Amino acid sequence: MARALVLTVIGKDKLGLVEALADLVTQHDGSWDESRMARLAGHFAGVVQIHLPEDRAEGLLGSLPTLADRGLAVNVVDSDWALAVVDHRETLRLELIGQDRPGIVREISRALAALGVSVQELRTVVESAPMSGERLFRAEAELVPPARVEFDQIRAALEQLANDMMIDITLKTGKG
Repeated sequence: MARALVLTVIGKDKLGLVEALADLVTQHDGSWDESRMARLAGHFAGVVQIHLPEDRAEGLLGSLPTLADRGLAVNVVDSDWALAVVDHRETLRLELIGQDRPGIVREISRALAALGVSVQELRTVVESAPMSGERLFRAEAELVPPARVEFDQIRAALEQLANDMMIDITLKTGKG
């Protein structure tokens, strides 16, 4: 029987952190299934889903604290193995750009939650506008709508919000 784990990791960014984590997973016959990792404000942060044989899990869990010697803090959550399989439902791709201000993520996520749309992945960045230098907020998200909600309903709600917030939003089907 296999055991699925979700690991969250964070530490001051330096060479070899992913390798150290991957090495521990491999030493315990684990398989690296899915991950999201990034460098943020000089720190390395990530979320990793792994699975490994049940009889090897305690050994891995016992060895994770050794990563603190490398400056990496790790938290572990047991995952339901049935939920660890990849979700193959149709996804939507959201792209957003607008002048940066507080509340953009809150308003977008509130509108999506009201429709029952799940945020599968979210990536945001603030950057300088090319000509003016003002702060621009950009976001890309992968969304999973519930079966009962039509694409046009989601698009209409987001377009209304875009008008109210004076931001540009593009919604497409699929990952591309």
